Amino acid sequence: MRKILLAPLCALVTVSVAACSPSGPEPTNPELAPRGTAMTKVKPTRQDLTTKLSITGKVEMNPTFGLVAPVAGQVRYFDVAAPNGTPTKPIRVATVWKDQTPNYVEAPAGSTFSGRLVDDKATVTAGMPIASAKHVGYALVGDIDGQQAYKINGALTDVTAQIKNGPGPFPCTVLGTIAALPQGTIPEKPPVTQDNKDGEKKDQPQQQPQQPQQQPQQPSSSTGLRIVCTAPADVQMINGASASIEVTTGKSAQALVVPVEAVAGQQGKGKVDVISRDGARRTTDVVLGLTDGKVIEVKSGLTGDEELAVPGPNLPEGQQQGGDQSKPTGP
Repeated sequence: MRKILLAPLCALVTVSVAACSPSGPEPTNPELAPRGTAMTKVKPTRQDLTTKLSITGKVEMNPTFGLVAPVAGQVRYFDVAAPNGTPTKPIRVATVWKDQTPNYVEAPAGSTFSGRLVDDKATVTAGMPIASAKHVGYALVGDIDGQQAYKINGALTDVTAQIKNGPGPFPCTVLGTIAALPQGTIPEKPPVTQDNKDGEKKDQPQQQPQQPQQQPQQPSSSTGLRIVCTAPADVQMINGASASIEVTTGKSAQALVVPVEAVAGQQGKGKVDVISRDGARRTTDVVLGLTDGKVIEVKSGLTGDEELAVPGPNLPEGQQQGGDQSKPTGP
């Protein structure tokens, strides 16, 4: 009799459980937390941070590079005679006048003047290429794009190079500017006549007379954005050999850093989620600095004692555009 009563009861329990089960498809990947869930806590740390940018280059003979105006003002060119050999001293090619003060522009020793890039008496800005020069001998040349140009402009004092399957790494001395250059011009000197012969001697006593047998100078061709640097004298160079040029774009000693995954934003302004003692998350604005692709510098907004959520805050797409955080590459 007891067995007969238990059977309907078991059936009733089974029906009740089925009726309480949730309807619809079961959620997939239940082990994955949605974006913004605090999976890990991290604390800011301090370390020396260096960012570098690697550029693919090659060895070239007699590359052209640009000379820039040191100040804003009016440019006046010198008549530069074709050299009889490789110059061992700097060659003065132009003067930029500002407030009635001359600011000279010189092609360095070991290079020759190869063209004017703007008109004589033109008004120029500081840093504008105004003349081209040609390095005599081997140098390393690396083509760069616009984004790289803005990263390395003004950061050309710490450059190293490595020749593929060859010498290196070694320090590489940068020549001129990385800016693209227009085609150079070298005006022909007017023929000497009786009318201007005496005046020429009076106005330019320092100029050496050109040899009548010399070939006319060839002006430089236009170039794209690129970096030109020279190796130490004891480094063996082979024309056309592939190389890597590495530019140190930034250094920060004992910077306050956090993992890049803890930050929403790129460079400049960003946001992090600070976790309080009771577990609540508070989104905080921070000012960001250098990054090596793994950690990013926090210039202000944190004291260093906070605990941060990883991953960082989930911001709308439009609020995450804080700059460029492409990972720098190295050789």
